[in-house]
Amino acid sequence: MSTEAAELIVVEVAYARPDVQVLIPVKVAPGATVEEAIGLSGVLHQFPEIDIKHNKVGVFGKLAKLNAPLRAGDRVEIYRALIADPKEVRKQRAAEGKQMKKGGGDLPPAEEGGA
Repeated sequence: MSTEAAELIVVEVAYARPDVQVLIPVKVAPGATVEEAIGLSGVLHQFPEIDIKHNKVGVFGKLAKLNAPLRAGDRVEIYRALIADPKEVRKQRAAEGKQMKKGGGDLPPAEEGGA
């Protein structure tokens, strides 16, 4: 094993759409940035809809800047824009008088007549 290869660290780049999810391992130099790992992963070619200047990114579920340095084992995540604001959806449901069950989704309508 060469000295150069031994100096590299492995990180993962993750991206998901409703129809497909990818987790791409990438070897980078210690201290490489989020943006560098994304570029080396090839995910931007595989998913041309990604615009890292507009999509939010994170490391293990915490938002990160593109210039954030990475450590061995980090998972870089590229987030898609939300289709609907969760707060607005809850407000809409409340305005319509709907109740939600734990974990999301509507409760079934109450049966008439009782027990």
